[in-house]
Amino acid sequence: MNINTQQANNKRIAKNTLLLYFRMIITMIVTLFTSRIVLDALGEANYGIYNVVGGVVTMFSVLSSSLSGAISRFITYELGKKNLENLKLIFSTSVNIQIIMSIIIFLLCEVIGGWFLNEKMNIPSERMEAANFILHCSIITFVINLISVPYNATIIAHERMNVFAYISILEVSLKLLVAYLIYLSPFDKLKIYALLILSISAILRFIYSFYCKHHFEEANYNCKLFDKRVFKEMFSFAGWNLFGNTAYMLNTQGINMLINIFFGVTTNAARAIVVQVDTAIQQFVNNFMTAINPQITKSYAIGDYEYMYKLVCRGTKFSFFIMYIFVVPIVLEAETILKIWLNQVPADTTIFMRLVVISSLASLIGNSLYCAIQSTGHIKRYQVIVTLVGCLVFPLTWIAYKLGAPAYSTYIIYAILYFSLNFIRLSTLKRLMNFKVEYFIYNIFAKIGICAIVCFIMPGMIAYCMPPSITRFLLVCFSSILWSVGCIYFIGFDKVERDYFTIKIKNILKRI
Repeated sequence: MNINTQQANNKRIAKNTLLLYFRMIITMIVTLFTSRIVLDALGEANYGIYNVVGGVVTMFSVLSSSLSGAISRFITYELGKKNLENLKLIFSTSVNIQIIMSIIIFLLCEVIGGWFLNEKMNIPSERMEAANFILHCSIITFVINLISVPYNATIIAHERMNVFAYISILEVSLKLLVAYLIYLSPFDKLKIYALLILSISAILRFIYSFYCKHHFEEANYNCKLFDKRVFKEMFSFAGWNLFGNTAYMLNTQGINMLINIFFGVTTNAARAIVVQVDTAIQQFVNNFMTAINPQITKSYAIGDYEYMYKLVCRGTKFSFFIMYIFVVPIVLEAETILKIWLNQVPADTTIFMRLVVISSLASLIGNSLYCAIQSTGHIKRYQVIVTLVGCLVFPLTWIAYKLGAPAYSTYIIYAILYFSLNFIRLSTLKRLMNFKVEYFIYNIFAKIGICAIVCFIMPGMIAYCMPPSITRFLLVCFSSILWSVGCIYFIGFDKVERDYFTIKIKNILKRI
């Protein structure tokens, strides 16, 4: 890949990242505000019921997310090859696969999910009817989202991030309207909330498919286009993804079930709240990774491994720094943030909030490495090892709870195990493409580790010397952002990156 092409790709990544950040800022503000309204309208118990029952359906998403990763990889790879006929074949085949999967998952969720809800879960008896209604709505919502996957993957592969920005703003606006409507509803608020969320999914499904059909030639679905070879390749790739995603399913929704059984729906509500915060912060990282991941796959497709290596290194470093700027004030001021944000704060929410952002850091630094591994298509051995290690979170948490450990202990177990997975990813990349592991550890992991420690010094001293108050909260937030940015610039960046950002900042100041 020549210099001009690399510069064009870098500009595209920057443009798409900015568009996704615009989308994220709007959605984050509205989502956090909506969460507060919904919690107040439903109450802690109902809020916990909705999230834990919805989690029963989400447990089956391990099947769909495996195929989603395969579909996204195959579409992006063929775009890199610029093969339109293969794209048409892959798209229609993937839609056929998703339709088949939606039927299978619908039946599994209704039978197994219904049994688990009514026989095993810790739900107040007077709310069981509402819980079953939520289960049915969640299943239909999930099926709608499942069929939308090939369309969403096509938009990402084409790097049309402005579409996601506009549709996401519409989505959060509709959810804000839903939060207002459940306040006004004279009926069962829990049932109305589930029904309205289902309606939003149906609207978005129509919009995504309508856009793709009118802008991408390959996205015109033809049920007759079904290639056995492509089907086999996708299912082989997805099958090993499925094996790996089993760990994710157990470590999220499986842990939700354990918390419900050992601690009840109120603790589920606390976990659901911090997941909202964690999701909002991770959107900063995900926006950047959504912009950079297609370039990693396309670089591998055309054999430009040097450029791909640069993208993986910078993706790891920048994604960590983007999230860490927010982690410092959240860890130091979690209690004050929750009091400002929520009218009622469930027990355990503060400690959950601190630990969830730290555990997320442990796993997100491996996102670029995972994308590079997926680009190769050789994931069998990797998925076996990752799943065996990752699945340990669930049994270790179950043992910890049996021994009387607090609910938050699961986050500590998760952070330790998922940080160790990054070294497995590095070892896999070295085997597949002679990845420069030693350089990566000393110049990426070491730098972000030093930054992580130094970034806490200044705001930590302020938090230690002052009693909790709004004044301390503002000082900690302001100082942590400035101090973290300075530490990242001088410690985290290398000379090339510092020069690049210096030039960009000077250009922005000149325009101002």
